Amino acid sequence: MNKRLVAAFAAAALSTTLLAGCGSSDDGGDGDKAESGPVSLTYWAWAPGLDKVAAIWNAGPGKEAGITVTVKKQASGDDLVTKIITASKAHKAPDLVQAEFQALPTLVSNDVLADISGQAGDTKKDFAEGVWQQVTLGSDAVYAIPQDTGPLMFYYRQDLFTKYGLSVPTTWDEFAATARALKKKDPKKALTTFSATDPGLFAGLSQQAGAKWWTTGGDKWNVAIDDAASTKVADFWGGLVEEGAIDNQPMYTPAWNKALNTGTQIAWVSAVWAPGVLTTAAPDTKGKWAMAPLPQWTAGDQVTGSWGGSTTGVSNDSTHKDAAVEFATWLNTDPEAVAALVKNGGIYPAATAAQTGDALAQAPEFFANQPDFYTKAAEIAKTTAPGAWGPNVNVAYSAFKDAFGKAAQDKAGFGPALGTVQSTTVADMKKQGFPVAE
Repeated sequence: MNKRLVAAFAAAALSTTLLAGCGSSDDGGDGDKAESGPVSLTYWAWAPGLDKVAAIWNAGPGKEAGITVTVKKQASGDDLVTKIITASKAHKAPDLVQAEFQALPTLVSNDVLADISGQAGDTKKDFAEGVWQQVTLGSDAVYAIPQDTGPLMFYYRQDLFTKYGLSVPTTWDEFAATARALKKKDPKKALTTFSATDPGLFAGLSQQAGAKWWTTGGDKWNVAIDDAASTKVADFWGGLVEEGAIDNQPMYTPAWNKALNTGTQIAWVSAVWAPGVLTTAAPDTKGKWAMAPLPQWTAGDQVTGSWGGSTTGVSNDSTHKDAAVEFATWLNTDPEAVAALVKNGGIYPAATAAQTGDALAQAPEFFANQPDFYTKAAEIAKTTAPGAWGPNVNVAYSAFKDAFGKAAQDKAGFGPALGTVQSTTVADMKKQGFPVAE
């Protein structure tokens, strides 16, 4: 996105449905205060424990700099996106906001976030290239500082792989062969499931394959959700579901928990935060899992996608942008700050140095059998492919759940479903007034 696109899109709002019923905010930033003297910043965020991290800042570097940060806990996802856009239109946005990577284009196109490239300095060096690219939206501008990320990995039951004589797949062809081999050995088991209720996972898998769902050219958006890379991913998973080689039930349900806990499903494609989920979903399997890099489309490649992650952005309403960027940079790169984020918020930090820092020196308790868990995770995180998000991710994700959900239920191919997501997303963008290339 370039500055002409930002200017062109600034007047475009989210869909009427998303904004319906939202009033203006009265607990925003400190926009009327002078730039000189003590500075008080307001930070809207949802991650747990951020108030404790801000307290470290306020008592230490913030006190020395005369900058105090107050965290105001918010809902996450679309709720926060809606609230911050509404507050910005009333010029009452906070100084800082926690924003998911996929929400950044929506916030930029609604003129919420400031370009902080002038204050960010050489912060880029602290992050993997694919992670940093997502806060620049492919331009020289910088719209946020990365906070946490979710590189994709392959999780598998070591004991059951050994029992059934299975090898850890390094390519997706091997993954499919492993799924079929397990079904032959024990028809009651499945390697994993395809969950049609989790578009974020499919987006990450498409990202690994080289997909770029939203890009810009000139003054128009290019939308390619049904591009060749995404179609390859859809056909791969749809084919496995259609032939019955894997399950097709949604994740995060009692039935899914039971399947993991009893070994009915013996693997899971997920992100670095998976150990926390397994702790509650499959408590009886502690110490039986292992993590490996995501299978590759071409043997020998080393690339992964991401599922989740957030940033710290500075609003255009803030009159203390220098101070806000100073805090955001400290929050997401300073060793003490990031260690506190890991301890109090349970995040996986986006800063590369922090991924092997003291806070992550030991493997997750659930993976005590794999002491180098975070060392491997850090190597995988470095290979994160660039993301390409657009201004209506919420619409695309909703369309995914509807179209892929029906296809999974019918055990039909996912190609037509992907086309539906594409057409629905483009139609919504045109309705909102975004110029879209044909």
